[in-house]
Amino acid sequence: MDASIYICPATAADTGIISRIVERSIRVGCALDHRNDPHLVDAWIRQQSTEHISAWLADPQRYLNIALLQDRPVGVGMALANGDITLCHVQPEWFRRGVGRALMTDLEGWLLTRGSARSVLTSTRTGEAFYRRLGYRESAPPLIRHGMHSLPMHKSLPLSA
Repeated sequence: MDASIYICPATAADTGIISRIVERSIRVGCALDHRNDPHLVDAWIRQQSTEHISAWLADPQRYLNIALLQDRPVGVGMALANGDITLCHVQPEWFRRGVGRALMTDLEGWLLTRGSARSVLTSTRTGEAFYRRLGYRESAPPLIRHGMHSLPMHKSLPLSA
């Protein structure tokens, strides 16, 4: 992991940059998933609008974090208090530098502080190998969700660190 990665809780002031990170990650980094279908891309991005992000930041049952690499915002993640990790997006030009791993480690740590013994997520094809490297395993058969391949996954979290 790059030593200059810094993960911090997102704030309302980060709403715009979070939106831009998510959109770029979806448009460029997830092309395998949406196959550049403009309807799939627009629907996916619409589910993560600035209005949605503002509501997420105001919800105490959600935790959004943001990754800074060399003082630039390059990634964002979100977890719910029930153990669900609902997003992890990294700017494509910053892939494979430890940003996603750092975001996920921070989200899992937040879940542990809330007593979660398990983390669950739904992976796209783009993210599947990444999540497997982090210890996530299939929890159900693959399915089609919003016109894209999805794989439910889970990971047991260490209750004592």
